Amino acid sequence: MEVTERLNALRNLMVHQEIAAVIVPGTDPHASEYIAEHWQERQFISDFTGSAGTAVVTSDKAGLWTDSRYFLQADEQLAGTGITLFKEGVMTTPSIVAWLGSVLKHGDQVAVNPAMFSVNGLKRLKEDLAVYGLMLNINYDFIAQLWKNRPALPMQPIFELATNYSGRTSADKLSAVRTQMLQAKVDVLLLSALDDIAWLFNIRGSDVEYNPVAISYAIVEAESAILFIDPIKLTADVKDNLLRSGVDTQPYDKISSYIKSLSNGKRIGMDPNKVNYALYKAVPSACQVVEMVSPVVHMKCIKNEVELSGLRRALVKDGVALVKFFRWLEATVPTGEVSELSAIEQLRHCREEQSLFVTESFGTIAGYAEHGAIVHYDSTEESNVTLKAENFFLLDSGGQYIDGTTDITRTVALGDLSAQQKSDFTLVLKGHIALATAKFPYGTRGNQLDILARQFLWQNGLQYGHGTGHGVGHFLCVHEGPQSIRMDENPTILQSGMVLSNEPGLYRTNEYGIRCENLVTVREVETNDFGKFLNFETLTLFPFDRNAIDSSMLTSEEKEWLNSYHQMVYERLSPALDDVEKEWLKFKTQAI
Repeated sequence: MEVTERLNALRNLMVHQEIAAVIVPGTDPHASEYIAEHWQERQFISDFTGSAGTAVVTSDKAGLWTDSRYFLQADEQLAGTGITLFKEGVMTTPSIVAWLGSVLKHGDQVAVNPAMFSVNGLKRLKEDLAVYGLMLNINYDFIAQLWKNRPALPMQPIFELATNYSGRTSADKLSAVRTQMLQAKVDVLLLSALDDIAWLFNIRGSDVEYNPVAISYAIVEAESAILFIDPIKLTADVKDNLLRSGVDTQPYDKISSYIKSLSNGKRIGMDPNKVNYALYKAVPSACQVVEMVSPVVHMKCIKNEVELSGLRRALVKDGVALVKFFRWLEATVPTGEVSELSAIEQLRHCREEQSLFVTESFGTIAGYAEHGAIVHYDSTEESNVTLKAENFFLLDSGGQYIDGTTDITRTVALGDLSAQQKSDFTLVLKGHIALATAKFPYGTRGNQLDILARQFLWQNGLQYGHGTGHGVGHFLCVHEGPQSIRMDENPTILQSGMVLSNEPGLYRTNEYGIRCENLVTVREVETNDFGKFLNFETLTLFPFDRNAIDSSMLTSEEKEWLNSYHQMVYERLSPALDDVEKEWLKFKTQAI
């Protein structure tokens, strides 16, 4: 069916149940960012494929709310569907609830699937709707009724991540979790985030594209732990290894009945921002829910030395792959035979040649010219264009290696650039360097550093709408919390061992986009009478395009950092390159 047909079919169901509006978020029962096809309900109803966004349908209207990363993409994908784009973060854009309050009448019912909303998310929604006299209804799963050819849940086997990559046994991690449960006076810990579960049990899977996780739930108690997962995914070896770590297994769909069977008086710890409302409602009334952030979240985000060593090895391999790719790109663009899609294919091939490579860490963003201004651009057969020897080419990509997860963006000049293009690129690079060289006291939050990356753009009346840095998992999700570097308030302090991205950007609609991204890790550098100080170690290894830089705009300190970085790139990558590749990289890393 076309989108308009799906909307009409949904409205017919709504009429019969006296539902005035349906909210369809772009998530799954595990609060995941990237989700299995089975749960792509918002995409089903709207055709919008971005990783963030919510669709809302009333009897005669429909809207989709998404953030600035997807404004241009949503404009294109929603064209002709009858769905209006609402741009989140723009002052004139009403919230979903405010919009519903303006188009519905007092007493109308708004339906949601409670499995697709976190506990806190659904509670807030109910309270906000009540302000407008609207009622929340959680009794109808309309999308399940409409989606006749819905993809089944994936059933690929999981595998164990050996301790020479993880650095800690699952039994050791469980012991640490139980210590924190004891301190919080919690008898039962419910885990629903897929990356938390994968990290805790040292397992990996392929249920979600780009993220090596398995669809599952977990329960941890003082003397036991249970992984709720479809039995077909468990090989005999994995099951034995889990048992040796004190982990039992039950079918995925038994989680709700297990929660309902908990004995009276149990204190059940769960993160109300991650656990879905349907599971929360399964808790017996005689039990007490303790709202808490899972201890796994903070354990996972601070990488141990084994994980960091693995990531450094992965980034060497990633740098080698990028050298091979960009040499090919430079030689092939003048022939007129390179498109965005063929570039993506070639880059994938270069990564596949590297040891321990598993898959890409997200869908490669290959934005030529005006497509680079679409922050999370997705090249398709319809949008694909040929690269020419002019303008910018923005390439944001990453790999999942068993020893680490990578994420890098490079913007390169494919031909001569204008003075404005060089100025724009250099302003972004200056912000990148300012953040890369920051030194800050222990207790600093990411939002306190965000201005360092934006300051030069702001001074020129320029801005970008996305965050400057996100956390990165270890052979896990490329976007990992709780740490971040962005304008929004985040109480999480930056601690030694955290890995984040450093990626300021600038986007001129219908012209070009620029982003400079490396991965960094937080490390301690000094302790004195004023306290402990931290800085960032840059981990990513690939040069920035000197042809795009206006060197007159760089200070001597900025040039020194860039030259030192480029020297490090050459020293670490050259041993893995042939003579021709070495010469190419040596030229690209010349002092500026």
